Amino acid sequence: MTDPEDREQQADTTRRLLYYLNAPVAEYCRLRGVLPVPGAVRIAIRAGDDENGRDFLYEVPNDTVTPYYIPGLLRTVLTGPQIYSSNDVSEVMGMTLIHLRPGEITPDPEPEQGRALSVVQALSGPGDDENPFLIGFLMHGDGLLRLYVQRPDGPGIIGADIRLTETPATALISSLPSLVGEEQYQRPAADDPHCDLLVDLTNC
Repeated sequence: MTDPEDREQQADTTRRLLYYLNAPVAEYCRLRGVLPVPGAVRIAIRAGDDENGRDFLYEVPNDTVTPYYIPGLLRTVLTGPQIYSSNDVSEVMGMTLIHLRPGEITPDPEPEQGRALSVVQALSGPGDDENPFLIGFLMHGDGLLRLYVQRPDGPGIIGADIRLTETPATALISSLPSLVGEEQYQRPAADDPHCDLLVDLTNC
């Protein structure tokens, strides 16, 4: 990878892991930082309580996995016994550095809250404060997320229901602004006073 590609991947990983500053990555494991190195990203984790905890750096090569899967990789290595060769373990800045091999690790599925966060973040782009598309959301039902968005054809709010799948809904997110305007998906919002219309995109 060239340096710009490295930086893009490192920045994306940093954005995706910000959520874990307020929530544990796994039980008794908290995010301490995201560090860039050539061709990879290192995630600093504090394992254990403050008095008896240890700091680890997990290095993930940029060319083997996308940032979306890194939280799942971390959950896997932090919640079960792992065996590393001596070549994969060293020390940096007083922390134990472990070089991960993502091809040999099955990522834990993203929890529902994490999947909702990914969708909401993708629709909350910087610079759209004056005319935002996404103005609210509600997790409801079995893996469902209702997105409250501005109507593209005039004033009002549409509630768009999507299903939170375990893979990124990139295509759906990018086509959402046009889909919510299609009459075939629209119905009255009789049971939701927070929007004018409902759009069912759970099968898209």
